Formats: sequence, C-alpha cells, structure tokens
Amino acid sequence: MDLKSNHASPILTDPAPAPIPMNNTRLGIHSGLLPYSPNGSAFSSTLFLTIPRRKPGILDDVRSSLLDAMILSSPTHNKLAKDSSTELIASDSDFTYRNWMLKYPSALASFEKIANDAKGKRIALFLDYDGTLSPIVDNPDHAFMSNAMRATVRNVAKYFPTAIISGRSRDKVYEFVGLTELYYAGSHGMDIVGPARPISNNYVNCIRSTDVQGKEVNLFQPASEFLPMIDEVFRSLVAVTEDIVGAKVENNRFCISVHYRNVDEKSWTTIGQYVHEILKQYPRLRLTHGRKVLEVRPVLDWDKGKAVEFLLESLGLVNCEDVLPIYVGDDRTDEDAFKVLREGNQGYGILVSSVPKESNAFYSLRDPSEVMEFLKALVIWKKTSALYS
Repeated sequence: MDLKSNHASPILTDPAPAPIPMNNTRLGIHSGLLPYSPNGSAFSSTLFLTIPRRKPGILDDVRSSLLDAMILSSPTHNKLAKDSSTELIASDSDFTYRNWMLKYPSALASFEKIANDAKGKRIALFLDYDGTLSPIVDNPDHAFMSNAMRATVRNVAKYFPTAIISGRSRDKVYEFVGLTELYYAGSHGMDIVGPARPISNNYVNCIRSTDVQGKEVNLFQPASEFLPMIDEVFRSLVAVTEDIVGAKVENNRFCISVHYRNVDEKSWTTIGQYVHEILKQYPRLRLTHGRKVLEVRPVLDWDKGKAVEFLLESLGLVNCEDVLPIYVGDDRTDEDAFKVLREGNQGYGILVSSVPKESNAFYSLRDPSEVMEFLKALVIWKKTSALYS
C-alpha cells in the first residue's frame, strides 16, 4: 500500500424515508409508532405506547437505577469558585490528573516511544468525532470542527489510511468533516463505507456500491433489518420528550441519541423513564449511556471495535505483523475499540479526557487541541522517516 497517496471519498447518501400519515392514538402518535413486529405480522389496534406513570416498589427502583446510570455517565464538574479555596481545589485536581497519567501517559509526552514502536510498520488511524476532533458543545448540531483541525486531518490522511468512527449517522459526520480522503463509519460502526477489496464471509451483509464520486466501495450495514424499528422508536421518543425543555432526540439512522445535556437535572429521571418504557416494547433494542446522552441501539454483536476489525480487513491490513492501528476517542463507546487493540496486542488506544477515568486505552490526550498536536506530530515523524529511509 502506498501510504503517501490520498484515499478517495467513500460517501454514500441514503434516500429520506417517505412520510407516514398521522392517526389518532392515546398519545396523539400515528400508527407508525406502534411496536415493530420482527416477523412482519400486524399488531392489535389495542396495543399502544403509554406515558409511564409513577408506581411504588419496582418502578421506584427502576427510576433510581436509571438516574444513577445517567449521573455516572455524565459527571458534572462545577466551575471553581472565585474565593480563597480556588487555588487549593485546582491544585488537588491537577495532582489527581497527574497521578492518573502515570497509568495513562500523555501520547504527546510518549510520542518518541510510539514512534519507535511504529518503525517499519504501517499505521492505520481511527478517530472518533465528538470530543475528539471537535469540542463537546451544548447543541449537538453545532459540533463543528475548526478549520485548523480539518486541515490537520486532511494532511494526516495523505500519509496514513484514516477513518472516522462515530455514533453520529454516517451522512452527518461527513457533513461535519467534509473530507473525501477519509473512510467513514456511522452509528457506532453499523454503517461503514470502506475500500472495495475482497472481504471474508464473516461479513455477509457487505455489498459493493458506489460513492458520490462514482468510485466503487464496500458498504457494510449489519443492522439494516432494524431500520423500520429504529424509525418507529425515534418518532415515539420525539413525541414523548417534546415538552421537556432542552431535550433533543437525534436519529443516527441505525441508532438513536437522546440528548439531555441542556435538560434540568430534575427532569433526567423523566427522560430515562420514558426511554425505558418505550424500549420495553422493543426487546431487540437496548439502551446504553454516553456523556449526557442515552443511546438506543440494536441488540447486535457489533460495536466500534468490530468496525475497526472490518476496516482493517477492508484496507488489507488484517493479520499483518507490520501494522500498527491507533484509535483516538473520548467516549464509552470507544472503549470497545480500545479493548480490541489491547487484547490483540496490535496497536494503541488513546483516550481523550481532561478528567481521570478507567479505560482500556494505553495513552491519553487532554482535549481536541492535543489531538491536533498529536496528528501533526505523526505527519512530521512520517516525513522525517521518509528522508532517512
């Protein structure tokens, strides 16, 4: 593989679903919101989604566990008060972070070691988007990457095969990034476009297609059968959360994100309970937690770690001792990719975090600005290595 060549765009656009007429139900939701039948059989008209009501006992336990999970996955960091204790608080925080970095050293400070390990190997680069290439913002629709970051990612893709693996829909993350040199995997890797190479029989849903530039690519969507179900649940969640100030439901095509970053914490339990009640009607969907977001995903043995493995095979880099995959991400869903690299002893996970937390990653970076510096360092190293090779 010529690592100095650009990689052509693998972007496909899916047609928008046809509108469904509205009918009256107990929630004022049209019939398309009724639970999805896996075998295609019709449901009784008496089966409706209902707003959850408070019940004693078990329901209280559910509410409590939901809130605990939401708080644990979404830690709030109070701004330091401007008083005499500020310096002490900051000092304690810095000490805790420095101590944490003994286990997860800075990828910048450790760059020489990473570069030594990469000698004679082909680096494959995998990047999350939100919190990694762009800052976390209150409005997920405004999570724009800077022009400087875009230029850096474009430059690094000239030297290393590079892919974005995001929880966003593939079309949405491409809209944010806008670079044709990359490969894109949306919906936590359930919607992947990769180079058109022969793929093993492990990926039975992989088909040949063409991108917007007419280039032949591999399209892999292991959760395609869940699309009708995802669409139904999305519309249900929009309906039941529309009166909760700050709540936002995002359709990421093969998964759904329910954002509560801008919701008063007193309403977090209500959101969690609504999602929980709706999903009781859909046993083939599951609930996972991210940073101030609830994510509805298919019950499927597929995640960002599996997406990394698929892309490595698509790139012709699987089962090769001279390959060094590097995955940079900040969220819980990125842990699946970190785990694959750690257990396979074949590459490095780099966690982007300004606060200590347990991870399967080997290294850390504090924020997107440090991610950009790390990517720049990779390019400089590659250029320098080429001069002496």
